[in-house]
Amino acid sequence: MKWWQNLRKNPLARLGAVLLLIFYTVALLAEFVAPYNPYDSQLNGSLLPPTQIYLSTQDGRFIGPHVYPTTQGPVDANTGAREVIVDWQKPSVIGLFVKASPYKFLGVLPFDRHLFGTTGEGQIHILGTDEQARDQFSRLVHGSRISLSIGLVGIAISFPLGLLIGGISGYFGSWIDSILMRFAEVLMTIPGLYLLVALAAVLPPGLTSAQRFILIVLITSFISWASLARVIRGQVLSIKQLEFVQAARAMGANPIYIIVRHVLPQTATYVIISATLAVPGFIVAESVLSLIGLGIQQPDPSWGNLLSLSTNASILVLQPWLVWPPATLIILTVLAFNLLGDGLRDALDPRSIQRN
Repeated sequence: MKWWQNLRKNPLARLGAVLLLIFYTVALLAEFVAPYNPYDSQLNGSLLPPTQIYLSTQDGRFIGPHVYPTTQGPVDANTGAREVIVDWQKPSVIGLFVKASPYKFLGVLPFDRHLFGTTGEGQIHILGTDEQARDQFSRLVHGSRISLSIGLVGIAISFPLGLLIGGISGYFGSWIDSILMRFAEVLMTIPGLYLLVALAAVLPPGLTSAQRFILIVLITSFISWASLARVIRGQVLSIKQLEFVQAARAMGANPIYIIVRHVLPQTATYVIISATLAVPGFIVAESVLSLIGLGIQQPDPSWGNLLSLSTNASILVLQPWLVWPPATLIILTVLAFNLLGDGLRDALDPRSIQRN
């Protein structure tokens, strides 16, 4: 296929696709990749820095990569920093496929092996621990499930809605077109972020994170279909004049059948590109809402509420390792989707296909 060959020749699109493949694979295998349960706390281990890895013991013996049990001491009255206390007598070797807390692999198979971990009392926190002494890397991995899935669920709701309304509006025209498009234009004038903040602020406080997740997706999807419907309507106006559509109409086919079976598939190229570029918007919306405390709530992790620690000035200065990883992952995910979307747009361009 020409478009596939064009896409493979685009290094930036390949980079975006590889990044997304890695992120979604890690999210799917979160329990296996994360060394610890994201809700478990370590005794006296709050706000620990990233664990330092050693190759040799204090007496010079080489035992391979290992860590030592680490806890936090009292707060320094002058600097606000906390002393890190290391038990040098208990080296804990780092290994792959280490047996640890049990879970269900892919939500089905009972399993107790993790991608990496330690075999002693020491714990490895490659991104440190948060204020509740929970492993930040494990929370980041589990949080990817919400932050990455919200975009896919969002377009699964908003795009069929935009396609159907745009198709009906463009195909039937007349007063149906006027009513549907005026309604879409009203939605397009509403500032999306402000609407999300306003609606999220009035949600009942007792909602679970799963319920908030569903409501955020529904709200975001409801205000996202309008712009797609406008574009699809314009394409349908020209597609419905084509001979195969006129033939189906002459044979007495049902109008909805014609729209779904013959007209909308002709917009597939635009829809694929638009969907790829729309996913980052849902991810950013969830992140912003969780950042300001109106999205996914603690203790459930998402990249947005992990980033909310940046509102604490002391953490931003003294524990920057808690802030930069979720911010970096959000940026990389948005960038990866944009790179892939741009690559798809170039690869599916009819002029590009004809040249090749």
